[in-house]
Amino acid sequence: MAINDSDKDEDEDENEVSELLELLEKFSFENSSLKKTVKALTKENASLKNELECSSNKTLEDKTISLEKENEILKVEIDALKKPFSKFSNSSEKLDKLLGLQRCVFNKAGLGYDEMNNVKHCQKYLEKKDKQKISSNMTCNYCNRHGHTIHTCYRKKNDMHKRNLLLKNKLLKLRTIWVPKGTFVTNPPGPKATWVPKAST
Repeated sequence: MAINDSDKDEDEDENEVSELLELLEKFSFENSSLKKTVKALTKENASLKNELECSSNKTLEDKTISLEKENEILKVEIDALKKPFSKFSNSSEKLDKLLGLQRCVFNKAGLGYDEMNNVKHCQKYLEKKDKQKISSNMTCNYCNRHGHTIHTCYRKKNDMHKRNLLLKNKLLKLRTIWVPKGTFVTNPPGPKATWVPKAST
């Protein structure tokens, strides 16, 4: 029995060894194929890196060339615009000089008056005019308030606005009829022709 057991063990060992050898052959074949693919991929990676470097260098060169061209165009435009702007700045300086050389309207020196003793300056004259405009003596004939006139009355403007809104929305109806000229007397002279007293009840 012991011999049979040992034979069985040897057969099992041989089977296991043969299975292991088959697995070893499979894995060695897979390993060799993977090594080949790794070599191919490394070659492809190197070629792609070279292409990328070349393309990046080309794009950078193209960008620098385009930016240099744009820079030159802008320099030409700036040079062309410097002349008109210099004319504008010169003319503004000349205008400032002319305005500085003007004398006041009320300066009558040289016309037989004393130099500047009795001269009223422009600003004081304009201030007096402004003060006269805002006098409180003005009264409105529409609302009877002081400080404004009927032309600037805000109450009148509001009332007119409300009336126009009512007319537009047809809430306030005005009855208008056409009457031929001369048939309707608007202001008859004298008192009413017929007068009837109230009836007492």
